[in-house]
Amino acid sequence: MADIKYEIIEEIGVLSENAKGWRKELNLISWNDAAPKYDIRDWAPDHEKMGKGVTLTKEEVEKLKEIL
Repeated sequence: MADIKYEIIEEIGVLSENAKGWRKELNLISWNDAAPKYDIRDWAPDHEKMGKGVTLTKEEVEKLKEIL
C-alpha cells in the first residue's frame, strides 16, 4: 500500500480522549495534496498514528449540522 500524505491545516477540536491518550478529533486536513476536507478520526498523541475515520466536504458538514 502506498504511503498516504496528509497535512493538518486546522485543528478544530477534540471530541473525546481514551485512557491511552488517543483522541477523537475534528480537523481540516489535506490528503495527498488535495483540497482540504473536514475529518473526524482517532489520533495517537502527537499525531504519529491514526485510526479509521470519515472525511466530509464543507457542504456535507453544513448538511450534518442541519440534521443534528
